Amino acid sequence: MFTGIVAEVGRVRDARARDGIMALTLDSSLVRGALARGGSVAVNGCCQTVTALDERGFTVEIMPVTAARTTLGGLAAGEPVNLEAPMRAGDPIGGHFVQGHVDGVGEVVSVARDGGDHRVRVRVPAELARYLVPRGSVTVDGVSLTVAGLEESVFAVALIPHTLAVTTLGRRRAGDPVNLEMDVIGKYVRGFMQEWERQEAARRLS
Repeated sequence: MFTGIVAEVGRVRDARARDGIMALTLDSSLVRGALARGGSVAVNGCCQTVTALDERGFTVEIMPVTAARTTLGGLAAGEPVNLEAPMRAGDPIGGHFVQGHVDGVGEVVSVARDGGDHRVRVRVPAELARYLVPRGSVTVDGVSLTVAGLEESVFAVALIPHTLAVTTLGRRRAGDPVNLEMDVIGKYVRGFMQEWERQEAARRLS
């Protein structure tokens, strides 16, 4: 479990395929100290298992299904990535509950300055738009954000200078893909409602 508060922007040291699995080695100065082999780490919002540690960072192995359903499969050496170690019992929850289970890949539609912040609009897959609500939570590349605007399958977030400086979101441009995780509470509520609707429909037919 994570909170969507990025602890560090790491950098891809090496990315190579081994027996169909992509081994991703990342340089990290802060998050590396909180990790253990076999433990979890969020890389651009995607929960991965640490398979090796060295003095400069750590390695994760990306399965083909993860590479296909997230942006991790397109990473190359030298690219920056958002990193977060898993939360521990008693840690403050500065963002919201984030599982690190990416629901889909969105596309940045536009980036524009709006007063003192940057407003970024992201197009989401149609099946994920139902989980978005105004002023609700959404995770973009591992960053916990508030939905500042909503129009059909496009939502907007407002990024303050601090977020731009300490995450990779300040580098995002129109057309860039981003990992999306919808609010887990919303997903559970949606699931309960669908089951209730199914039971109500069955009751009416009985």
